[in-house]
Amino acid sequence: MLQVHSPNFNERLFPLDMLVLHYTGMKDGPSALEKMRDPASNVSAHYMVEEDGRVFSLVAEDKRAWQAGRSWWRGDEDLNSRSIGIEIVNGGHEFGLPPFPDIQIAAVIELCQGILSRWPIPQARIVAHSDIAPERKEDPGERFPWKRLADTGIGLWPPDKSPVEPWMMHGAAKGDKGITVDGLREALAGIGYKVERTGEFDEPLAAVVRAFQRRWRPMVVTGQGDVETVARAFAVAQLTQAADLQR
Repeated sequence: MLQVHSPNFNERLFPLDMLVLHYTGMKDGPSALEKMRDPASNVSAHYMVEEDGRVFSLVAEDKRAWQAGRSWWRGDEDLNSRSIGIEIVNGGHEFGLPPFPDIQIAAVIELCQGILSRWPIPQARIVAHSDIAPERKEDPGERFPWKRLADTGIGLWPPDKSPVEPWMMHGAAKGDKGITVDGLREALAGIGYKVERTGEFDEPLAAVVRAFQRRWRPMVVTGQGDVETVARAFAVAQLTQAADLQR
């Protein structure tokens, strides 16, 4: 691990219980590293993982890095105070969302496993930046291999085929109201997303659905509550509830 220093941190205000994964969204790693070390940027993370697998440590884990921004998860705000942030070098959507190299993902997995061995971070609180800020963030994006991480004990992943119940059969689209929309909202809230529990399918809900799809149904990032998306959200909510009970 390469030790570098970012001046952009302060003291935590809450216990550390989250892990947030990002992409850098810049042309290359050195540019991202320079930005996170610039006092004028007001941006940092605890770690940055290069495409070749090198890991840079910028902020001590017990300090509050400035990586999550305006965000919310499971009723909590000021997620910078609660989380460790990992920036993964990738150009992001602006640069065509390149694939993440295997050597880079292997380094991310090793880094995350080390963090989880040191801190009491529940599986349901390992999140994408897009999960906690769905209306303004897309990272680390739909090409990030969340299932590969889950297979190594990092985060939750539902069965490949999610059971479809009768109330899900019509799906849900923008402007819809009723039992399917309410059930989708309830499932997303149960996972941790910030949503109203009732109401018509509006643009804020569509933004949350896109974030959910990027994480758990990456082949279909539409913001629409098709039957498979509704079923998968319900399955992830059940997994989340089971994980909470095991804590």
